[in-house]
Amino acid sequence: MALINLRNMAINQTGTIVAVKVSGELGRRIREMGLVPGTDITVKQRAPLNDPVALRVMGGTLTLRNNEADYIEVEVP
Repeated sequence: MALINLRNMAINQTGTIVAVKVSGELGRRIREMGLVPGTDITVKQRAPLNDPVALRVMGGTLTLRNNEADYIEVEVP
């Protein structure tokens, strides 16, 4: 298994969040969206310029900007 940044995941690639490497208001907001270590995610879609990215998390879909995705480390098979 490899550790990569969420920003570098391909469409339809799945992985498990290992770490959220930001604190403060942004870190709190990311964690409140359910993006916490141990959570399985799938990249579903990207906007035409690759920003933002749509994620499938716990049966729901949410979007993140790439500058927010940079702080999330994911383990992929």
